[in-house]
Amino acid sequence: MRGVRHLWAVALAVAACGASATTAWSQSPIDAQYRGVADRIIDAALADSSAYARLSKLVDRFGHRLSGSANLERALDWIVDEMERDGLENVRGEPVMVPHWVRGAESAELIEPRRRALPMSGLGGSVGTPPGGIEAEVVVVGSWDELEARAEEARGKIVLFNVPFTGYGRTVQYRLLGAIAAARAGAAAALLRSVTPYSLQTPHTGAMSYAADVPQIPFAAITVEDAMLLQRMADRGERIVVRLIMGAETLPDAPSRNVVAELTGTEHPEEIVVLGGHIDSWDVGQGAMDDGGGSVAAWEAVRLLHRLGLRPRRTVRVVLWTNEENGLRGGEAYREAHSDEVDRHVLAIESDAGVFKPLGFGFGGSDAAYAIVAEIGGLLARIDAGRVTRPGGGADIGPLMRAGVPGMGLSVEGSRYFWYHHSDADTIDKLDPREMAECVAAMAVMVYVVADLPVPLPRARN
Repeated sequence: MRGVRHLWAVALAVAACGASATTAWSQSPIDAQYRGVADRIIDAALADSSAYARLSKLVDRFGHRLSGSANLERALDWIVDEMERDGLENVRGEPVMVPHWVRGAESAELIEPRRRALPMSGLGGSVGTPPGGIEAEVVVVGSWDELEARAEEARGKIVLFNVPFTGYGRTVQYRLLGAIAAARAGAAAALLRSVTPYSLQTPHTGAMSYAADVPQIPFAAITVEDAMLLQRMADRGERIVVRLIMGAETLPDAPSRNVVAELTGTEHPEEIVVLGGHIDSWDVGQGAMDDGGGSVAAWEAVRLLHRLGLRPRRTVRVVLWTNEENGLRGGEAYREAHSDEVDRHVLAIESDAGVFKPLGFGFGGSDAAYAIVAEIGGLLARIDAGRVTRPGGGADIGPLMRAGVPGMGLSVEGSRYFWYHHSDADTIDKLDPREMAECVAAMAVMVYVVADLPVPLPRARN
């Protein structure tokens, strides 16, 4: 033990030197102590396609898993049974009350200047139309400023936000706030060009919001192709009329669960390293990429450690959070349920960017902790998954991070992620078994080493 603690003291000294940490890597005490076990984890993860096979079974059997749905609850029952068969410890569902939005029957049709069905997807949380739908002229705008300038023209009409994808964080604001802005202009309903950089006539859903000081109007996404079609018609001065029918409604909150399982630590079981993804999805596709893959990869990382007999000093806890997509109730409920042990959470890791080729992790925490996890990342160099950058984190671990827990998000090659995100195209065939296995390896190595270090990661000072 004295030798390991001496190595750790050297590691902290190296971390304090900042840039010298990378130049000293060949002599790194973390590398010396954990290289062998990291290689063993990586070899085992890459030996088969068990993670991909388990994800395939999940999404093929249960399909998409919107909060409040029977699909989600049946999937959670199956996961609990499977985790118990895996031999994981303290397997349980922790109760969460979640929103229950139901899409209902829906359609959009171009009436003028010619008749044509418009593939569409109601946005999560939207109200429905009257039973006969809303038929109105369409006003096409490309920005908030254009809507403001044409507000009088928009009154009583359907506003279409035809905003090209220039990055998710920027473009998604039109999905989140579009119904509010259109209602302030007096619109009867709103449509959105799907938030995606690439489309094959695939509408993309997602969460939207209302404000208390304006009416709630129906809001739906149409395809990129059709948004551009209506834009061209508008540019030619043609009168555009669309009929929108949406049976959407919000029912009373429904009971759901975060699913939790553990490997109990050998020396400090009260200290916890948590990892996971969100098990709910939108009610389209299979939710394989967002975020069944991240959930299963985290689960498989813990199962792999158990199968290899690798039990670190601290407890490793996998959590499959519920209701990330339209409420974040799972992440908040976890923080509240574990409020007495938040100070003993050493690190929280989330995978919610698709299980494509892993590149490393984004990290949020103290400088000293960053230097340490960056050195741990070096153990993943053989699969090119060891780059640790700043910042990092995730939506479900956000409540923990705001309470001071260091956080990480798995970084992947995500150039195709928003092609499929929140659409019927989010299916298992978009993922690669080898890439998913590498994601399992990356998370398993990171979580094991952090959980086994002689002392916890240093937190940022308040």
